[in-house]
Parts: sequence; structure tokens; C-alpha cells
Amino acid sequence: MDVMKMPPDLPEVTLNANSELVLRKRYQKKGLDGSPIETPKEMFWRVAASIASMEAGYPDSTWKVGDLARVFYALMTDYDFLPNSPTLMNAGTDLGQLAACFVLPVGDSMDEIFDAVKHAALIHKSGGGTGFSFSRLRPKDSRVGSTGGVASGPISFLKIFNTATEQVKQGGTRRGANMGILRVDHPDILEFIRAKEREGDLNNFNLSVALTEKFMQAVEKDEEYALVAPHTQEVIERLKAREVFELLVRKAWESGDPGIIFIDRINRDNPNPDQGEIESTNPCGEQPLLPYEACNLGSINLARFVIDRDGIKDVDWDRLREVIHLSVRFLDNVIDASEYPLERITQTVRRNRKIGLGVMGWADMLYQLRLPYSSRRAIVLAEKLMEFLQRESKSASAQLAKERGPFPAFETSVYSDQNLGPYRNATTTTIAPTGTLSIIAGCSSGVEPLFALCFVRQVMDGEKLTEANGFFVQALHDAGCYSEKVMAEVVEKGSVRGMEFLPDDLRKVFVTAMDIDPVWHLKMQAAFQKHTDNAVSKTVNLPNSATQEDIYKIYWMAYEEGCKGVTVYRDGCKSVQVLCTGEGGKDEKKAEESKRPMDRPEIVYGFTQKVRTGLGDLYLTVNEIDGKPFEVFTTIGRSGRSITAKAEAIGRLVSLALRSGVHVSEIVKQLKGIGGEHPVFQKKGMLLSIPDAVSWVLENRYMQGGSARTFGNSLSKTECPECSTELVFQEGCFVCPSCGFTKCG
Repeated sequence: MDVMKMPPDLPEVTLNANSELVLRKRYQKKGLDGSPIETPKEMFWRVAASIASMEAGYPDSTWKVGDLARVFYALMTDYDFLPNSPTLMNAGTDLGQLAACFVLPVGDSMDEIFDAVKHAALIHKSGGGTGFSFSRLRPKDSRVGSTGGVASGPISFLKIFNTATEQVKQGGTRRGANMGILRVDHPDILEFIRAKEREGDLNNFNLSVALTEKFMQAVEKDEEYALVAPHTQEVIERLKAREVFELLVRKAWESGDPGIIFIDRINRDNPNPDQGEIESTNPCGEQPLLPYEACNLGSINLARFVIDRDGIKDVDWDRLREVIHLSVRFLDNVIDASEYPLERITQTVRRNRKIGLGVMGWADMLYQLRLPYSSRRAIVLAEKLMEFLQRESKSASAQLAKERGPFPAFETSVYSDQNLGPYRNATTTTIAPTGTLSIIAGCSSGVEPLFALCFVRQVMDGEKLTEANGFFVQALHDAGCYSEKVMAEVVEKGSVRGMEFLPDDLRKVFVTAMDIDPVWHLKMQAAFQKHTDNAVSKTVNLPNSATQEDIYKIYWMAYEEGCKGVTVYRDGCKSVQVLCTGEGGKDEKKAEESKRPMDRPEIVYGFTQKVRTGLGDLYLTVNEIDGKPFEVFTTIGRSGRSITAKAEAIGRLVSLALRSGVHVSEIVKQLKGIGGEHPVFQKKGMLLSIPDAVSWVLENRYMQGGSARTFGNSLSKTECPECSTELVFQEGCFVCPSCGFTKCG
């Protein structure tokens, strides 16, 4: 794709070490050898120019293409605004797919089901994620008229979608992300709630239960509710609503899965009810979409909009207004510039022209304003700010409608009925996850608090670099409290909680996710949701000591406060725990429980490798789950019973270690180099013994440059598979604060 020539006087791009790494690894165009063939400056110009070029299609535009391209370039390189990742990656390229996520329908026939599988594969190949509702599928064991057989139910087909995702890597690097939703009144709902009880199952899916108003009312009154077969509308069974709700709570307490969405509330805000009901969301849950719709998202960096007025910090409302209007124009142009993978998607997206403008850097704004996250003043500011963004984004959309015309479905939308607009876009606001974008912008993620004030980043050759929030460091200097000793303690703890030698106001302002009472997490989400068209991506972080009753209260509060869904994560609830700080939070009992080896699924797949040793040919079978080694079997020929027994013992112990969460690199470290009586030469060196041969196979298969290529499986942390930095859990996903890796794609 031809891109407008870059002006010679274009300002240079300022990058920190993290953003430079992220851009190089994920966003800059690559050559055949995988190395970048464009600079960050060229990348940002490519995006700015290609998006601005859409302006030429609108004769009544107030902008010249060249001028707008410069403005868009400055908008991004000043880090005032960034579009979603596919736009940065693909704008101005031959691929040209700029949307982050899509929703596809899953109908109750084999043709419809496998059409959805095919379409999802095409979307994943193009770099997008997918959301599905499986609520239309008839329940398990119901009669299939065409064959006289019985249906296998939604969960079985969910597994097919999961397996298909496993085989398609986005850009040859990672698997796509999915959202799977089932209505609470579907007869298979209990099986769905328990679908991820066994760790590793459905690993390519986030799951959410769609809760209805009837169900929530039945919970409140402690009544039964009906399970209805979707293909016949027949009532199959009645369940105690409160018992189902308590099961949801228990599973969330155990593992964080499944989440919940309030489907009736989502549909009350559907601007195009004439086109059908909204059934699903994107993988992270913040963007409800009609079938065949896509989300076109971008975020404003609030950290950039704090100014000093006569010695008092305040929000720069005038400049924020200007950036909102430019961002809405940018995102509307993205819709025109995007090459969608299916014609049906192109038609639906351009009929409704939904965009989702959101924010990041909220925690950094609060730090600058010296407002505690868990305070009434912060909640009031959140509502005021989001109301401002909502109002100005609608004003910008109305201006675009004058230049370009309203979105084609406007006349049948709720806006026409309410004499609002006309608008260019059916929706304008969404609070999306910004894990990678916030690294590029050097700010906090979305509307989340910081996970830690300091974290340790892995750099070259195992070297570690400590990085700290700049506003926190400045506050320490201003208070006369900065020292290397203080910083070392903050690195260890992750926060200033308990550091009573620091000023009270500093400790109140510079809080982190685990310092904040869960209720305040939810209050903040509700404050932003109040003035957001779509939904808010937010995680309610809970300590390991949190009870099921605590989660029950959070779920109920989310319902009462008007949220459209909620994600909770209890620290230490998974055997693969996500921690970034020194203090764990698990009690000894829980730690012991987590060391129990994982149960073995009935069917696992792997490979068998023949290795020549001094005692005969060793046949090493390694079975995997999700691409990670799960168990090892060792068989050796031409040897006596003693050698055979030793080989089997090694295999059993390695299997036990893998199933107990020991990282493959630790196993290699223990076995590598163990000597024996009959070493043999191989092409790549000498194999000293059977254990040395086992380590050789594991190292060559799963490790590269001393780091495992798959997710670390420590009992106390999860490491990034690309840079070995410890991952954090925020905005409903595992995110690397260093290189931007996210499990959600």
C-alpha cells in the first residue's frame, strides 16, 4: 500500500526503553528475517498518513489530508492518544485489518457452527480476537431431528472452537483470544460454569455467564428460575437462582472464571435494537457487539492533561476537548481504512460505524493531582471526566455527521426516536484494556491502579533493571524521602503500604491495586460506566484472604451500581499465580495445597524422540498440554531390568515435577551434565547419561537462549514467555509490563 511521503521536517519520536522494545517487537514492519524495516518515526507516519488519507473521500471536510496527517502524527507521538494495536500494526500495509475484535454468531446447525469456526480462523489469522455466544445451541442430550441422535451441547462445541484457535497463530506468533458466553437460563449452564475447573482446559477462551434481570431478581428473592431450551423454548428444569449465583461466586473465588455480564442491561443500551439483540462481547468484555460487528478502539492518555494553575494542579479541559474531537475523527477514519476479513463484517461495521474512545493513564493523573484512588474525590472526578468525554465525543460525532452524513442505520436507531444527533457513530465511548499501549505511552493502564510502584524488568543476558513510576519517584524527592534503601524496599514490597516512616499523604496517594479495598475498585468501575456507551474493562483485585462472601458482595454491588459486567481476581487463586512483588500473600496451607500435582486428562498428545545413549536407544515420550510439557515416559532398549527401572523412575519423577508446576528450565538445570559410565558423542556434543539425554531433549524442545519458550509455571509467579519478566493480572488478562506480551492477543 502506498503511503504519503514523510515530510523531512517531521519531529523525532521520543521513546523510553520499554516503548522502544514494544514497538520493535510488535509494531514496526518486519523483513523476511524478522528484523524491523522501518523506524518508530516511519511507523507512526505510516499510521498517521494512511488514516488521514481517508479524509480525501469527504469533500466537505474542514481538513487537508497533509495537514491532518501531521496532526495525527503529533497526536500519537506526543502520546496524547493511541489507537488499538491492529491499527498501529497494519495501517498502511497490505493486510490493512485495523479492528481489534469481532463478534460472530453461532447458530444451531452444523453448517452455522462450522461456518463460525472458519470465520474465526480467518479473523485470528488477520490479528483479531473473537467473541461468541453459544446460547442458541440446543442442550446436551436433546434430540437432533435430522439424524435421530442426540446433541452434544454447547460445551463440546466450545472445545472445538478452542482446538481450532490452537492451530491458528496471529501473524505466525501467537494464538487469538476468544470470549465464550452462555445465558444463565440455558439448560447446560452448570456444566458451563464448571468448564474451566481443571487448569489448562479451554485456555484460549475467556468465559462469561450472561445474567438476566429475571435471574437477578430470583436471586434477590431466593426463588427458582427456569432453564429454557433455546431451540424449542420449552422449560427443561427449574433451579434455585441463589444456588447458581453462589456457584458462580465459588468458581470466581477458586480461579477467576467464569466472569459475568448483565445481558439485559447491555441490550437496554443497544442503539440499534432493530438489528437484533446483542449476545456477546469481545474477548475482554468491554465491547458488546451485534453479530458481525467489530470494535474500533483508541485511548486518550490522561497523564498528559494535568496542568499547573497558579500552583494548583488541575485538568486541562480545553486541550482535552481538542484531543477528543481529533480522536473521534481518527477512529471514524479507521473504519474507512480497515480491510475486514469478511464482507458481512464490512457491511455491518459501516452500517453502524461504532467507535470506542476511552482513556489510559488514570492512576497517573490521580498521582499528579494528589488524589487517593480510594477516595470520594477521585470517584467524583472520574464521573466528571467521563461525562466530559462522553459529551464531547458525541459533539465530535455530530460534527462529522454534518460533514459526512450520519451512520447509515441512524434513522432506525434509538437516537432518531429520541431526537438526538444526528451522529456519525452509533457508539463513541469504551474503556478498553491498554496494557501494551500504556507501555508505549509510558503511563498507567486504562482506569486501573498501578499493580506495583516498581517492578523488575529482564534485559539482555539475564540482567535485571528496576523501573519505578516517575510520579512516585518525584514525590519522594519532593518530600525529601528518596534513597536507594527506600527504593529497594519498595521493589521488595511493591507498594509503600506499611512504610510508616514515609509521609501519610504520600502513602495515601501512591496506592497500588492490592492496597485498595475491593469496594473502591468496583466504585471506580461504576463511576466510569455511568457515562460510557459500551462497557469498562476493569479487574477487581482481591487479597488471597478474601472470602466467597466478599466476592458475592462485589458481584451484587456491580449489579446495583449499574456495571455491565465484572471481573474479579483473588490473589493466589491459581496454581500458576501472578505476582509482581516480593510478598506472596498465600498462607502455608494454601501453598501446600497448590503443590498437589495436576490431574491427568483422559487424552493428551505429544511426541516420541529416539536418542542414542551409551546404554542403548532411549525412546523419550513427552506429552503436552497447551504446548507445555506435562509428563515424560522413558523406555530404553537392550538393557537389563535395573537400567529400565532407573529410566522409568526418572520419567516418573520428571512427570511429577512438571505436573506440580516446576518450570522445565529447573528440571533441565538438575539433570543436565549428570555423568555416567558410557557417554556417547552426538552431533551437538556428548550425552553423558540417561538423565543428561532427558535434559537434552527438554532443553532443545522447550528452551531457547536459556529461557523456556512457553509460559513459566512457577508456583509463585508467571513469567512472560518472551522476556521472562513477571506478568501481572489486570483488565481481565495476563500482561507483561516490560515487553507488552498479553495472553489475550
